[in-house]
Amino acid sequence: MAADYTEDHIRSLNWREHIRLRPGMYIGKLGDGSSPDDGLYILLKEVIDNSIDEFVMGYGKTIDIEIEDRFVRVRDYGRGIPLGKLMDCAAKINTGAKYDSEAFKKSVGLNGVGIKAVNALSSFFEIQAFRDGKTKAIEFCRAEVTEELKNPHKTKEENGTALSFEADEEIFGPFKWDLEFVEHMLRNYAYLNTGLTLSLNGKKFRSKNGLLDLLTENLGEEEVLYPIIHLSDKDIEVAFTHTEQNGEEYYSFVNGQNTTQGGTHLAAFREGLISTVRTYFKKQFEAGDIRSGIVAAISVKVEEPVFESQTKTRLGSTHMAPKGDTIRSFVGNFLGQHLDNFLHRHKAAAEAMQEKIQRSERERKDMKGIKKLARDRAKQAKLHNRKLRDCRAHYNTRHKLAAETTLFITEGDSASGSITKARNVETQAVFSLKGKPLNSYGLSRKIVYQNEEFNLLQAALDIEDNLDNLRYSKVVLATDADVDGMHIRLLLLTFFLQFFPDLVREGHLYILQTPLFRVRNKKETRYCYTEDERQKALAEVKGPEITRFKGLGEISPDEFSHFIGKDMRLDPVELPPKQKSIDDVLAFYMGKNSPERQQHIIENLRVETDIIEEEAPVVEEQPPEQDAA
Repeated sequence: MAADYTEDHIRSLNWREHIRLRPGMYIGKLGDGSSPDDGLYILLKEVIDNSIDEFVMGYGKTIDIEIEDRFVRVRDYGRGIPLGKLMDCAAKINTGAKYDSEAFKKSVGLNGVGIKAVNALSSFFEIQAFRDGKTKAIEFCRAEVTEELKNPHKTKEENGTALSFEADEEIFGPFKWDLEFVEHMLRNYAYLNTGLTLSLNGKKFRSKNGLLDLLTENLGEEEVLYPIIHLSDKDIEVAFTHTEQNGEEYYSFVNGQNTTQGGTHLAAFREGLISTVRTYFKKQFEAGDIRSGIVAAISVKVEEPVFESQTKTRLGSTHMAPKGDTIRSFVGNFLGQHLDNFLHRHKAAAEAMQEKIQRSERERKDMKGIKKLARDRAKQAKLHNRKLRDCRAHYNTRHKLAAETTLFITEGDSASGSITKARNVETQAVFSLKGKPLNSYGLSRKIVYQNEEFNLLQAALDIEDNLDNLRYSKVVLATDADVDGMHIRLLLLTFFLQFFPDLVREGHLYILQTPLFRVRNKKETRYCYTEDERQKALAEVKGPEITRFKGLGEISPDEFSHFIGKDMRLDPVELPPKQKSIDDVLAFYMGKNSPERQQHIIENLRVETDIIEEEAPVVEEQPPEQDAA
């Protein structure tokens, strides 16, 4: 009713309020520090980016980072913020030196928001500048000044800027820094800025060979088909090779920023590579055959880059500079000249590349008949496939909820029945397996088409050729937390890692956490995912009854809605450490090396005490009658 909508409902937020009310607009998802794309690491990146920009401009070759518990301090040795502008840089929105293209021509952050977002989302924030023997500092709490050195003091410290902060628990909840994620971030900074030393709690990161070092380290023990090709020129650097793996793997950067979602520069690289290879070999190879098994890194420097979000994970710019060449022509011309020259001078590498492309071509042609039969079956299945309970929105559309789309892969009718009844039909779909899938380790790609269940799953996801048409943002393995469930989960992981590793590389594959216990009395109910949570609930809930869930089918649809709604807990599936290739890991866990695996289990076996205590009654949950099919 109009009477319920008055002038009192209209309000204007200042910048602090807006950032705190809508932090996702500035740092993406919040998270608790357990995932590398959590907002905590965006806060740290925003601070380090400013120090990197100083190095790029030729000032300061060292950046010191200290992280102790939740406290972070970053100190660079650049020019130092002008003392009279310290307040503006820390707490005046859209303020910074980066609007002056002469001072920061190819900077990462251009809009003057990053540091202010860190300030607004921190319970403690201090910025201090050292400049020409003088220093000034300001301390904040949630972007409100708590203490200020108004007059500069003398100092013997080197020029530069020190910024300290502690993220606000009111925004992030309980959180913890994962130093492995921070180290990964610093390694990337080092690869992209040769000559720069970054130090994390005394551990130093430095690179001499840029992207060549990045690929060498990330490939680890994985066998390459020819030595890494490393090319560079003003404003661009690329490195790549081929392996025998399926799929494509890319590391892309713009002005030192890791663009994990790619963008125009990565599209230009893929296109330029295909064009150059076709020209050199004088043959119109299929694009997929050329890129199959490629592992590549590309870094470009762009004036005034336009990113598709504040977190800068995807480049939207189409030009190298406002009035310069297009990124497409710049990258294409670079590869057309430098890669073509390289291939002419290194015949062995060119021959190895050609042999790989031809192998991919033969495999594709060998599977042509099988794929046709499989597609026909998949088309029929779409008409009457009871395995897939689809949702209305899809990731490969422009639907406003595309980013929220999820496919749950479940085992058996009981579990899929509960999830199907509890799901959000707008964004959540369910694919039901019939028992344990085939162990696909060591099998050829033909098995994806010959095995009906794998073929239907591939069709449901629409990832036959690449991820361009992926229908769901998240693919979630929802199996029981028992031996059989874990085995099914491992078989599915093997399937995806073996044939669709890009699904994992691009962060689309997850494992659903479901509670092990329900602790409740007449007044409240707690769901516990760990033994620690159960112990805490027992201490806080008076006279509780404990229910232990043995499988997903034992959880009623009404309760399941709690576990796949806004508080859904998902563990991202991440690739193995760089020291091990995917093939090595799959060979160990899924191959025919039983004695080695048995010894590994014996050496790492932990015996847990019985977690069911006598202090409260325990109920074994029975499946709801309507879901017991």
